[in-house]
Amino acid sequence: MRTKTLLLTAVLSAAGLVSSLTSAQGAVYSVNAVGYVNKTIPVGFSMIANPLDTSSNTLTNLIPNPPIFANFYKWTGSGFDIATFTFSGWDKPNITLNPGEGGFINTDTAFTNTFVGEVKQGDLVNPIPQGFSIRASQVPQAGTLDQLGLTNLNTFDNLYKWTGSTYQIYTLTFAGWDPSTPSIDIGESVFINAGTATSWNRTFSVNQ
Repeated sequence: MRTKTLLLTAVLSAAGLVSSLTSAQGAVYSVNAVGYVNKTIPVGFSMIANPLDTSSNTLTNLIPNPPIFANFYKWTGSGFDIATFTFSGWDKPNITLNPGEGGFINTDTAFTNTFVGEVKQGDLVNPIPQGFSIRASQVPQAGTLDQLGLTNLNTFDNLYKWTGSTYQIYTLTFAGWDPSTPSIDIGESVFINAGTATSWNRTFSVNQ
């Protein structure tokens, strides 16, 4: 399947975060933050990203009950590793979808998938290789690339975002992003074409 035939979309229907608190001698402080994201998966091809971290970021754990014969596509750098959901479950259950990665799902029936896990915090590094890759924010936030910390791309790098009917292509120029600075939704991922390897770095805390 050619990349240009894939339809990319990500729709967030609800998101929630619950802080886990621990008390020590009267002081209450945040230890971690866990929550859920309900993500509506439409009919056809769409892009998904895992916005929360779990102890097992595998298909069988993250997307346990998609419609029968749904397919998941993970970009390898030169093609797709494809998994199919059958009556026995995913035929490649150990394909991973870690926070910061992205993939495509194809389904004949719309459904809602609930991601449950912990919000990643601290100094986060998401490697971006040379050439095409699929990347997403490692934390469940929406915003512009600048707001989400994707500031290490180089001049003439490209970002490809699906608008619902075609790709909106953004190019980083000497004057900034053309035609405008891209925004990414919670659970949405995008194609990046980088001239040289770099990384998506961000320091994040739910207490900010």
